[in-house]
Amino acid sequence: MIPPAAFTGLVALCLTPGVGGVTLHALLERFGDVETILRVAPDVLQTVPGVGPAITQAIQAINLDRTAIEIERWQAAGITLLTQSHLRYPALLAALRDAPPLLFCRGQLPRMNTRMVAIVGTRHPTPAGQRLAEQAGRELARRGWTVVSGLAWGIDMAAHQGALQEGASVAVLGAGLDSPQPPAKVDTVERLIAGGALLSELHPSTAPSSASLVARNRIISGMCRGVIVIEAGEQSGSLYTARFAFRQKRAIFAVDNGLAGNARLLETGATRLDAHRPDWHALAEALEALPG
Repeated sequence: MIPPAAFTGLVALCLTPGVGGVTLHALLERFGDVETILRVAPDVLQTVPGVGPAITQAIQAINLDRTAIEIERWQAAGITLLTQSHLRYPALLAALRDAPPLLFCRGQLPRMNTRMVAIVGTRHPTPAGQRLAEQAGRELARRGWTVVSGLAWGIDMAAHQGALQEGASVAVLGAGLDSPQPPAKVDTVERLIAGGALLSELHPSTAPSSASLVARNRIISGMCRGVIVIEAGEQSGSLYTARFAFRQKRAIFAVDNGLAGNARLLETGATRLDAHRPDWHALAEALEALPG
């Protein structure tokens, strides 16, 4: 089925370099609809704050026929395109000013998508940290929470695998959904698609990069009520997720295990989780009490 022209135009705009959520909202506020944005003159486009010559040129170069063909191909391959008006777009994320205007999804996000919690940590955990991440994923999924993480080795993978034993899990990627995964991750990826979802804001063919891996952390925290940091060293990438969570006014929980990153989070107001005897019932109740 050929996608409607307005939807095709919206997708094309969302994939235009430099047009993020803030810029797209500014364009729609100024011109009212996608069709008008695509036909106005370059000098008129540049009256919108944040739209300079480079973005203008990229918008003018949009090829709707090519985008429509791509949309058909993605949908045939099982990829759902979620704009912010889609019922499955994460509600807490949509409320943020810089929310991605488009998400690509394999699998199925839950309809009750405000009951999500992120579990993150180092790619090189201790055996105890690995076990705790898996237990956290399992215990929270058992209590009806969808566990969100980044599909990285270590804590992320353990959290996903624990959650999938009892419920749903969602992985947010720093690459496109068609970017190949290492063979050792394929089984977990297939289980995520069957019992949750893979999400990305990137064109499906996009390879991972340092910048996109950092940027996806704002989505992980933004779609969740809270972020649980299991193990984080002083330079751990999971601290990016905690920083985004702080800016987004999300709750932050950190395991009290003496690691530098965890200690820093606890010093700056994160809620303490016992490393040896965590109270999962109390944690679930604390999450339930958060805005959602």
